[in-house]
Amino acid sequence: MPCVGDWLNSPLSIVQGIFAQNVPNSDWEKKVTEYFKEKLKENNATNWVPSLNDVPVHYLKPNSLVKFRCMVQDMFDPEFYMGVYETVDPNTNARVLHFGKYRDMPECGPQQEIDLNSPLTVTSERQTFYCVPVPGESAWVKEISFLTELVLSYAIIRGLLNPQFHAYVSASQARVSPSTSYTPSRHKRSYEEDEDMDLHPSKQKEQHMGKSSGGDIHGCVEPKRLETEASAGHHVISPNCSPPLDLNFPLPGEKGPACLVKVYESWESFKVNDVLEVFGVLSVDPVLSIVNSEERDSSTLDPMECMDTAEEQRVHSPPASLVPRIHVILAQKLQHINPLLPACLNEEESKTCEFVSNFMAELSPVRAELLGFLTHALLGDSLAAEYLILHLISTVYARRDVLPLGKFTVNLSGCPRNSAFTEHLYRLIQQLVPASYHLRMSIESMNRSRFIPRKDYTANRLVSGLLQLASNTSLVIDETQLEQGQLDTAGVRNVTALGNLITWQKVDYDFSYHRMEFPCNINVLITSEGRSLLPSDCQVHLQPQIIPPNMEEYMSSLLTAVLPSVLNKFRIYLSLLRLLDYSISDEVTKAVEEDFVEMRKNDPESVTADDLHKMLLVARFLSLSAGQTTLSRERWLRAKQLEALRKARLQQQQCVNGNEL
Repeated sequence: MPCVGDWLNSPLSIVQGIFAQNVPNSDWEKKVTEYFKEKLKENNATNWVPSLNDVPVHYLKPNSLVKFRCMVQDMFDPEFYMGVYETVDPNTNARVLHFGKYRDMPECGPQQEIDLNSPLTVTSERQTFYCVPVPGESAWVKEISFLTELVLSYAIIRGLLNPQFHAYVSASQARVSPSTSYTPSRHKRSYEEDEDMDLHPSKQKEQHMGKSSGGDIHGCVEPKRLETEASAGHHVISPNCSPPLDLNFPLPGEKGPACLVKVYESWESFKVNDVLEVFGVLSVDPVLSIVNSEERDSSTLDPMECMDTAEEQRVHSPPASLVPRIHVILAQKLQHINPLLPACLNEEESKTCEFVSNFMAELSPVRAELLGFLTHALLGDSLAAEYLILHLISTVYARRDVLPLGKFTVNLSGCPRNSAFTEHLYRLIQQLVPASYHLRMSIESMNRSRFIPRKDYTANRLVSGLLQLASNTSLVIDETQLEQGQLDTAGVRNVTALGNLITWQKVDYDFSYHRMEFPCNINVLITSEGRSLLPSDCQVHLQPQIIPPNMEEYMSSLLTAVLPSVLNKFRIYLSLLRLLDYSISDEVTKAVEEDFVEMRKNDPESVTADDLHKMLLVARFLSLSAGQTTLSRERWLRAKQLEALRKARLQQQQCVNGNEL
């Protein structure tokens, strides 16, 4: 009988038991899903499952249950596999029925052969997603997620949880024991040696050459370096010394593993750029690398045997030690990636409702503290801080025809040029939002960077670009770095892509022969000296009340002055308010219409329908920022007041400069 910890440590043994009990009943697959779903509901069990986001692959036990928080970067073609197959012993003619689900390769005993002509064979289909860590995921998200798992593991060891779950202590070997499938002779180095190797690549090369001459038959790069190189950027060296493998991360400098995620049920509900959390069986079988290498070798000898190009095989079947496989048992699309919030806020669970109601009760002081914090960050400008809060909680809540409703791109003009103000402002924003990216807009970056993902038909994959971002990512565009120069064709294309992203909340992916629209939901903040070259929904001119002599020291002191508990409240505040529903009653709608008609009578030249739309948008986010899900007369008047102050400031600046900002 399997012990309690087996569902974590050896999930395939659980599947085998359910399969054996229910064959030939076809409901065994449904029962497997239900079994793991119930297990993960018990006592925060989702936090016990080792995460590929936190634990290096070689520290995880092969075929153990793991989880992965990721974004779907690409979808490969569906693949067929033997869902059920039969093996036969040629000597005794004994037959055994096996399941092929959740496995890369069919298994059979040493004296058994697969009977390909068996009438019991069932051919099934699965979908492979190429998944990467959420682009631009903030460091605090990773840290809090990891600390949560450590606390729960410690609680189990100390006996603070239900005693029946003490078996998880043995299952924790899946977290801390190096996998023998990664490489049998793994040589450890100290942390100081690793740092020394990073600082002195020549030493690494010398040490590596020495090991190669010593007869290391497992590859040309030792595993520790594989891990470091895999986390340092896009390119890693595969164990068989083939050309560098591009992990295809959308953003430069990203860390974490890429995975081939194999989905067996309801894959139609997932699409490119969705953020998922998957629970499944980890596969890092070295046999995969051998088989793929043999396929490539045989295809070069006889091209007619394989329709796939060598490059396609290399991309779609990378070494499992570098790009592990996860055979998904359960998967869910995430509303958000903030670990401080319940995973799903739509569920009417008592704990979720209690969490929301308790936080909403203390919303007013949290907002006041956040406003003060951002006012200091914006050099004493409280009006700009108000609009920054509205921007940070904005989200596209619906689409009417092609028009995205709810987007609120803010152009913060009047920013100091040479004080690295935007850099430090971004670092503060990065501490508040779950995912972000700082785009330094220069002639060189516009001309050289790839913003738009494109289809590579040779490798049959989608090559990522900077604008392939997850929903609700904060994109901070710094125009203060822009100097005079000439944009080439690629630069013009990139600027156009940014404009389309801001205006229509979509990115047109390049499929060579046509463009395909991918809708998105990206919060864009533009910092500039004058009015931005890019479109925006709202321009706020910064009026600094203080000029710090040392900008870096000033901004750093703001963060150190905030207690971690208060910082976490800011993070919950900004994530939670994005997810709240909002409505306007018929009574308030009528009052707003009458008010707008009166405004048009008093000033028909300057008050337009666009002004009404902007004021309604400001009123929406102003209401939500106060925890109100309906528009009140008070919030409408406050929105009008903020807009009047913002416009007056722009007109004042225009008079000073004598031209339009």
